[in-house]
Amino acid sequence: MRAEATAAHGGSPDDGSAGSGPPGGAAAGGGGTPRSRRLALPWATVALWVVLLALLGPFAGQLSGETEDDSLAYLPDSAESTEVAQIVRELPGGGTDDVILVHQREDGLTGEDLAVADRQAETVADRLEVVGDLTDPVVSEDGTTAFRAISLAPDQQVPGGGEDAEDDPAAAAVELVRDIVAQDLPEGLTAQVGGPAAIGADAGSVFQSIDLTLTLATVAVVTVLLIVIYRSPLLWLLPLVCVGIAAMAAMAAVYALVQIFGITVSTQASSIMTVLVFGAGTDYALLLVARYRDELREHRVPYEAMRTALRGCVPALLASSGTVAAGLLCLMAADHNSSNGLGPVGAAGVLCALLVMISLLPALLVLCGRRVFWPLVPEYGSEPGGRGNIFARMGTSVSRRPTALLAGGLILLGALSLGNLNLPGPLKDEDFFTQTPDSVVAMQTLADAFPGQSTQPITVVADSDHADAAVAAAEETDGVARVVPGRTADGWTEINVFAEGASDSPEERDTVRELRDSLGAVDGRGALVGGNTAQAVDLDDTNARDRVVVIPLVLISVLLILVMLFRSLVAAALVLTAVVVSWGAALGLGGLFFGPVFGFAGMDGWIPLLTFAFSVSLGVDYGIFLMHRMREEALRGAETREAVLIALRKTGGVIASAGIVLAATFGVLMSLPLVVMVELGFVVAVGVLMDTFLVRPYLLTSACWLLDRRMWWPGALSRPGGAAGGGSPRCPSARRCCRARPARCRTRGPAARRR
Repeated sequence: MRAEATAAHGGSPDDGSAGSGPPGGAAAGGGGTPRSRRLALPWATVALWVVLLALLGPFAGQLSGETEDDSLAYLPDSAESTEVAQIVRELPGGGTDDVILVHQREDGLTGEDLAVADRQAETVADRLEVVGDLTDPVVSEDGTTAFRAISLAPDQQVPGGGEDAEDDPAAAAVELVRDIVAQDLPEGLTAQVGGPAAIGADAGSVFQSIDLTLTLATVAVVTVLLIVIYRSPLLWLLPLVCVGIAAMAAMAAVYALVQIFGITVSTQASSIMTVLVFGAGTDYALLLVARYRDELREHRVPYEAMRTALRGCVPALLASSGTVAAGLLCLMAADHNSSNGLGPVGAAGVLCALLVMISLLPALLVLCGRRVFWPLVPEYGSEPGGRGNIFARMGTSVSRRPTALLAGGLILLGALSLGNLNLPGPLKDEDFFTQTPDSVVAMQTLADAFPGQSTQPITVVADSDHADAAVAAAEETDGVARVVPGRTADGWTEINVFAEGASDSPEERDTVRELRDSLGAVDGRGALVGGNTAQAVDLDDTNARDRVVVIPLVLISVLLILVMLFRSLVAAALVLTAVVVSWGAALGLGGLFFGPVFGFAGMDGWIPLLTFAFSVSLGVDYGIFLMHRMREEALRGAETREAVLIALRKTGGVIASAGIVLAATFGVLMSLPLVVMVELGFVVAVGVLMDTFLVRPYLLTSACWLLDRRMWWPGALSRPGGAAGGGSPRCPSARRCCRARPARCRTRGPAARRR
């Protein structure tokens, strides 16, 4: 077959990288591009990216210094609790770093134990700047546990803290407090440090390790999968290098966005962007390399094969990245700071991945020639080797039982979606980690020793001229145990309100809402309710509002892009419905796994919105790859049902590989010690796998089979003879695509001879 193809084209069977082909380069498969251009363009592209890396590298390294992980970075801009936090920061001493010292003896605290607790608190006050006076410890009814809240001045220099203290003074202060309470403890007495500052310090230590851990794990996973997929000792390296360059370019782009527009970038957003770049970039590389491999069998010169491959898959890649970017940019309509900051960050990452994969990767592949595929080199005129048999069998199943497969799949996904009824409640601060740090242990100790009693205040700021009225209104509010006035400055007075209900319990949340109603009548600038529990209430309300606003925007923007790509409203609606159904089933599986299997006590309120944006935007990719190839086959003269089977057979392998890679990269998030990242990674990974191996090959193709050409409505393909373009269905050589790509002609070239 190889010799036959070579003789038919009058050339020698070589790689083509050295300018093979007949004189003039006019023969089919030989390419008409001059050899100088075939070498100059790839080398120029590589040189351009080398220069860009040299320019962008320093800016990419500065992104980590721009990330914000304090409480305000995760609060909604318009929330009342956010305004309270900003006002408190401007009071004398600023926003304090609050810690809680917890002392416990199982058989009851002694007088000596309480004296030790007092000395330790005084030592903390001597070595650190404390806001306000030290209060007496609060002892539990059974006499086994005592706690004392201490407010530390923010941004203070910690003695002996070193460089780490300058980078994170709050964490250094918490570490010093822990050192103090660990000393001179009588036998049987335990001391723990909890409170918001301690929880923040533990979270900060986790965030510091996230980027490196996530990057290394993602690189390892992608490397292994690429080696398995390509079965080549060399080929896997090119996509991996390109996706690494894309990640660097994305970090530089996000740094520029921070400097120009002042967007909020959290460590979580930066980590998710890394996963997006590796996942989406690898997917784009898989599609391009698969198409390039096919074209190498029909073009003797790699440059011509790549040019044809790009013409075939770039429209799908542009639409794919466009849907992801558009879906993520819709997050900018969210009021949640972390969500709206993630929108442009994720979009920048995806677009950088696309740019690298359609410029640098093709150049490297062309320069390396076809031998980069060794040992499975796609020789010119060779057969594809029987790949895709499993997807051909899937297509046969669809053609035989389309109605049964569609109905059965919808019933299965509907049943899984019922798991949404079992999703856990709101995520508390102490449930934020998958592993239990010291600060969470301290808060659990308090919760056990003081059941039904809040150990942290609800912060109220009131107009100083009407502070007495605010105190009186707070004292008369249902659910309030005691009220303690605090600092006064700039016309505001801080009031600490302690609820009767346990910290962050439904009862304390009800107290927050009651306080807001009671304090609404305070004159002057009024009175505002904040603090940790109020922030949780505002986050829940904001997440509910964001879902109502953002989800329709995502659906509309993605639908418009699909309609423009497919020239069909029905085909676009089918693809979009398929990924929405996958997301609902994946989130339902989350309800079955988060609590019963993983043991999570809560779910972050932004998980439904973020998983929807990612699942829909990324899941649509595979529908685009399938439907775009289906439309391409239909335009060549194939009947719609035939086009369905051809598209499934030809794209099934690469889409399955891409789905596994994307699911694995998001699955890496599950290795992080943060509940929110585990939940996000689980839902997106499961949704991608269901879409890849169930929804797309069976449900979507069954629906297309049943609709037949009606799936292209209202486009020309929905009408008989709608694929007009000259030539008969058996001989479409008069079409423009066949004139431009003679090697692909059904009556000439290697493709026809293989058939």
